Amino acid sequence: MTTTSRNTASSAPPQRAGGTGAQRGSGSGEGPLPAEDRCAQAPPPHAPLRRLPAQQRSIARVQRMLDACAELLDENGYAELTTTRIAERASVAIGSVYQFFPDKRAVTQALGLRYLEMFSARVSARLAQESFGHWPDAVDAIIDEYIVMHRTVPGFRSLHFGDVVDVNLLDAGVDNNTVIADRLRELVVNGAGARRGERLDRTVTVAVEAADSVLKLAFRDDPDGDRLFIEEAKVLVRSYLSRHFGAR
Repeated sequence: MTTTSRNTASSAPPQRAGGTGAQRGSGSGEGPLPAEDRCAQAPPPHAPLRRLPAQQRSIARVQRMLDACAELLDENGYAELTTTRIAERASVAIGSVYQFFPDKRAVTQALGLRYLEMFSARVSARLAQESFGHWPDAVDAIIDEYIVMHRTVPGFRSLHFGDVVDVNLLDAGVDNNTVIADRLRELVVNGAGARRGERLDRTVTVAVEAADSVLKLAFRDDPDGDRLFIEEAKVLVRSYLSRHFGAR
């Protein structure tokens, strides 16, 4: 799964880095973050960055930009999002934003990819903690992790995995739900004992599309998600998977 970056020299505005915001934590003695901290804090290596931050101060700066983007999406939506507002909220100079991102779409894309990695880590941990008689039984756990992120992670309720901006935000070659289905397929193979094959590929794709539609309905008028619609999403996906795979 490869995310195509649309970074070009012509997309960068003429602004230069400057101001007090860009000078934070610029001591020359700072080295790279420990490996475990890089995994937790650094953007995914396939994020749409002009360059990947390697030093602690630059990693922290990019993280502040993504956090600022998340807050602004919740407050005003994508239409009102600008790189200037991201810079102001993150307390960095506008030139620092353009040092790593060509435009607001790239920042939002990196945020969507961060959510995908976060969701994958949460689901993987949940599958490791619980035992399932058959892998379709993991449906509730997977949907629960999505619901928790929707309720608690800044920006997620506004962006989800990027469909608010572009159905191909996570990967230029395929739509966002296909990226999610591919990731979930690997998780249920590695963490819940599903068997690889065309049948699994097809059913996971259908399950993701069905769950996505019903969960959007659950959150359409209720910021916490309508409990009955959430349960219907679980019933729908469990029933569909059981019809194809049954219980062992």
